[in-house]
Amino acid sequence: MEVTRIRALRGSNLWSRHTCIEAIVRCEGDENAIERLPGFEARLRALFPNIGELHPIVLGQPLALAHVLENTAVALQVQAGCAVNFGHTSRTLDEGVFQVTFQYSEEAVGRRALELAGTLIAAAQAGSDFDAMAAITELRDLDESERLGPSTGSIVDAAVARGIPFRRLTRGSLVQFGWGAKQRRIQAAEIDSTSGVAEAIAQDKELTKQLLNAAGVPVPLGRPVADADDAWAAALEIGLPVVVKPQDGNQGKGVTVNITGREQLAAAWQSAAAYGEVMVEKFLPGFDFRLLVVGDKLVAAARRDPPQVIGDGVKTVRELVEWVNQDPRRGEGHATSLTKIRLDDIAIGRLEDQGLAPDSVPALGQRVVLRNNANLSTGGTATDVTDTVHPEVAARAVEAAQMVGLHICGVDMVCENVLRPLEEQHGGVVEVNAAPGLRMHISPSFGRGRAVGEAVMDTLFAHGDDGRIPVVAVTGTNGKTTVTRLINHLLASSGLRTGMTNTDGVYVDGRQTDSGDCSGPKSARNVLLHPEVDAAVFEVARGGVLREGLGFDRCQVAVVTNIGSGDHLGLNYITTVEDLAVLKRVIVRNVTPGGHAVLNASDPNVAAMAASCPGSVIFFAADRAHPVMATHRAQGRRTVHVDRDAIVAAEGSWRERIPLRDVQITRNGSIGFQVDNVMAAVAAAWAVGLDWDTIRSGLASFNNDAAGVPGRFNVMDYRGATVIADYGHNTDAMRALVAAVDTMPAKKRSVVISGAGDRRDSDIRDQTAILGQAFDDVILYQDAAQRGRADGEVMALLRQGLEGAGRTRHVEEIRGEFIAIDTALARLQPGDLSLILVDQVEEALAHLAQRIAEG
Repeated sequence: MEVTRIRALRGSNLWSRHTCIEAIVRCEGDENAIERLPGFEARLRALFPNIGELHPIVLGQPLALAHVLENTAVALQVQAGCAVNFGHTSRTLDEGVFQVTFQYSEEAVGRRALELAGTLIAAAQAGSDFDAMAAITELRDLDESERLGPSTGSIVDAAVARGIPFRRLTRGSLVQFGWGAKQRRIQAAEIDSTSGVAEAIAQDKELTKQLLNAAGVPVPLGRPVADADDAWAAALEIGLPVVVKPQDGNQGKGVTVNITGREQLAAAWQSAAAYGEVMVEKFLPGFDFRLLVVGDKLVAAARRDPPQVIGDGVKTVRELVEWVNQDPRRGEGHATSLTKIRLDDIAIGRLEDQGLAPDSVPALGQRVVLRNNANLSTGGTATDVTDTVHPEVAARAVEAAQMVGLHICGVDMVCENVLRPLEEQHGGVVEVNAAPGLRMHISPSFGRGRAVGEAVMDTLFAHGDDGRIPVVAVTGTNGKTTVTRLINHLLASSGLRTGMTNTDGVYVDGRQTDSGDCSGPKSARNVLLHPEVDAAVFEVARGGVLREGLGFDRCQVAVVTNIGSGDHLGLNYITTVEDLAVLKRVIVRNVTPGGHAVLNASDPNVAAMAASCPGSVIFFAADRAHPVMATHRAQGRRTVHVDRDAIVAAEGSWRERIPLRDVQITRNGSIGFQVDNVMAAVAAAWAVGLDWDTIRSGLASFNNDAAGVPGRFNVMDYRGATVIADYGHNTDAMRALVAAVDTMPAKKRSVVISGAGDRRDSDIRDQTAILGQAFDDVILYQDAAQRGRADGEVMALLRQGLEGAGRTRHVEEIRGEFIAIDTALARLQPGDLSLILVDQVEEALAHLAQRIAEG
C-alpha cells in the first residue's frame, strides 16, 4: 500500500462539511481485499484492539487496505480524545487506487494519525510490533499542543453555538469572530476593544492599587522595593505579615504570601526579582477569591486554594503528590481543567516551613500546603462561589475592572468570604488581571461551571447578531466570472463596500488587491479578513474546492450557472458531468437556512441541486414555461425568466419587469448567454435583499468592456470591423459564442483560437469542430503553457476538429498569441468580424487596446 498524495481540506468539501485529510492510496494485488491476506485482521486487532468495526462504504465490496487505513486513522484520533467521527473511502476508475478521506479536529493530528495508521497496517502485514498506547499518547500530546486552550476554546464554543463564524489567525490564541466589517478579534480572554493602556495599567501593580484606592476600592498597603534590605524595611513599615511579588507579573509567578520573618522575605524577594521589579504589600488574612468581570457584569467567582495533599499516615508527601496527580483532570500547562502539582524548590521550601520534607509521612488527616499562592497554573484548585457573592463585593469587582479599563477582567480579592462587603471584614483587591484564565470558572474543581464563553460573546456581539456579512458564492462551467462581477457591481451600487474574488484577482471596494486566478479558498478567506468589507462575492472554481475545500462555512446565496462537459473532465477523478455537478453542488449544500440557491432550471444537473439546499431556491431560465419553472412558480416561489423584451422576477402573483433594452450587456437581449448571466445576477441581488431601483440602475450602468469584465465578450471596433475578445475555453462556451456571433451581421468572419492542454482530446477537437461551422477563417496559435502536452500536440488536435468543417475555407497555424492577433487584425476589412479567444487575458487585452488606439 502506498499513499501517493495528501491534502488538507480546511473547509466544506466534496465529501463532508468537516475539515478532512484526503489521501490518494494505491493498493497492489491482495491488498485490494484483505480476506486474501491470511491472519491480517487478527494481527491488526491484536496490535490495536480499539480499531472498531471494519467495513467498506458500499456493502458487498471487498475490504481493501485503503478502507482499513481510513478506519484506523479515525480510531487513533478518537482514542486520543479528538472529536472526530467521519471517514469515507471510494474507489477510483484507476485499478487499485482509492480516495481516502477522514475528519480531523487539528490538521497536524490528522496528518500524524494517517502516518501512524500506515505504520500500524505495515506492522500487521509484516507480523511485527506496534505500540498503540505510545501512538495514542503521541497524538493526545500533539492535540493538546495544537488545539486552543480552555479559555479561548470556551469562547469559540460559544461562538459556534450562536452560529458566529470564527477563524484562528495564529497557532496561538488569536481568533477572529465574524467576517469583514462585522469582525471582532480576541487574544485568549482579551478582546480587541481593550486598549494597550489598560493592559499596561493592569501589569503595573502599584499604579493599579493607586487607581483602585482613588475609586474607593479596598486595597492592601504596599510599595515597590529596590533590594532585599529595602523589602524588609517596607515590611516593617507596613507591618508583618506581608506579600512579596513582581510588580509586573501573572499566573502567580514569583509570588510569596504570609511572610513573617527576614530570611523568608529575602528568599521571597529573590524569587520575585527573577521576574522584574519587586513590591511588598500587606498580607490580608482570609481566602483567595477570583471574580470574573465581563463588560459591566460579574459573571463568575471562585475560591482558589493552594496546591495541597492530605496525609493518610502511610504515604510520603512525594507519594501523595504522585497520587493526586493521577487525577485525569490534571495535566501539564493549561490544556486540562487542573494542573499537576510540582514538587519543586518552592514546594520544598513551603514544606520546610511546616517542618516537613518530600519524604516525610504526614499524619492521617494532616493538611500539607505546597505553595503559598492558589493559582491553578501551579496546581491549585477552584471552588465555584458565584451564587454567594454579595452585591457590594460584585460592585467593587466591576468598579476595579472599569477603573483600569478592562472589558474582561480577573479581580483577585482576599477576604474571609464573599458573603459580606469587603469593608466589613478588612478584605481587599490584591490584583487586577488582563486576559484572565477562564478554566477555573468553566470547569471548577468543585461546584458548577459557568457560561463565561457565552458572556464574552454577548459582549462582542449583540443578541441576534451572528457577525456575518452577505456572502454570495458563484460557480458553474460558463458565465461565473461575469455573474460574479455583475453581482458585485449591483451590491456596490447599493452603497455597500464589497469584496470580490474571481479568476482575474481580488477586489476590495473597487481596488484590486491581488491579481491572477484568485477563485480559490485562500483569496476568499483574505476578503473575509478585511475590516472594510460589507458584502462579499466569490467565484468558486472546481480546483480550489478539490484542493482545500471552501473558504467560508456558509453563504447567504449560492449561484450555479450551468454544468458543462468541457470543464476539466478527467482531472482529479472528476470524470463525468454528474461528478462535476456533485462537486459544484458543495456551495448549494452550504447555504444558510435563511439563504437562497440561485439555480439554472434549464440545466437538469443544476436544477437537481435544489434538493440539497438547506434554504430556499430561486430558479432562472429564459423559458418561463419550462416544467421546473412552471412548477416552482405555481408553488408561489421565486423565479426569474424572460418575457418578450424584459427580464421578469416573479413570486406568487407579484411581478417585477426589467426591460432588456436597459441592460447593455445583453445587446437588447440578442446575446443569449449574457441574458442568462443577467438573470442569475438579478436573482442573487433579489436574494440578498437589494431594492429593485438599485438593481435596475446597477444593470444599466454595468459595462461589458475590457475594464469591467476582461475577456468576457468584450466588443471593440477596429477600422470599421468588429473585434470580440473572449476567454471561452470549452465546448459549451464555443456553442454560446457561436450563437451570439450569429446575431451580429458580418461580411466575413474569422476566429483566433488555441486550446488548453489539460482538456481531454475530444474536448479540444470539439471546440474547433463547433467553430468550423460558423467562421470563414481560422487562425490557430499555441498557448504559452501547454499544461503537460508535447509541443504541437494541441495544435494537431485543433486541426483534427476542423476536418470536414462546413464553412471554414482557410486555416493557418501561428506560433505566438500576439502574432496571431496581429495577423487577424491585419486581414480585417470594414464590415468583417473577428472573434479572438485569448489565453493571457490581461496581456492580450492590453495588446488589442494598443492596436486599436494605433488605428
